[in-house]
Amino acid sequence: MNEITLVNDLDEVIGSEEKIKSHKMGILHRAFSILIFNSKNELLLQKRAKAKYHSGGLWSNACCGHQNKGETLEISTKRRLKEEMNLDCELEEIFSFRYYINFIDGLIENEIDHVFMGYSNSNPVLNKEEAEDYKWISLSDLEKDISNNSDKYTSWFKIIFNKYLQKIKVALREKSFTITKRIAKHGNQAVIIIPTLLQEQLCPGRVIQVNIEIIE
Repeated sequence: MNEITLVNDLDEVIGSEEKIKSHKMGILHRAFSILIFNSKNELLLQKRAKAKYHSGGLWSNACCGHQNKGETLEISTKRRLKEEMNLDCELEEIFSFRYYINFIDGLIENEIDHVFMGYSNSNPVLNKEEAEDYKWISLSDLEKDISNNSDKYTSWFKIIFNKYLQKIKVALREKSFTITKRIAKHGNQAVIIIPTLLQEQLCPGRVIQVNIEIIE
């Protein structure tokens, strides 16, 4: 039985409950949504599998899910991104929000949704039980498409994009990467040789912080 984390209005953990039962009863629980960008500042979208328990066949962010009983958000986000898209990258929470939606099938989303951001230039390998397609898209093209084809996107993703787009753009500008280089000391000089870095770490506009560790 898959039990998810229940919370109160302050996002404090108060217990757990089976996932589908939680959605049938509309119990407030903790969720997450993951935004993945590449070095072109394109956002990764997934098209949810038609057989999903709600919102099947709609486009959404790269990955979303719930904090399972006994897990931290950090564990849940990494686990779910790997399960759905076979991606593994560093994730950072950028904001959270609460929303409530009644779906036509009788299920209810009553969530405090924690939004995480990560970077990768790897294309996903889809778990077909979770997602049937994916695409990379610029924020400007996505903004136009959501405006023209709103019914093709999940409810929570439209809230994230329409209400919090400026927060996302700020996070993109401020995101920094820390790279630790170990170098050898030669006499009185320390020569720094930095090879080609992982493409994920060379996103245009990002701040690259290099920590130097000198080996005597």
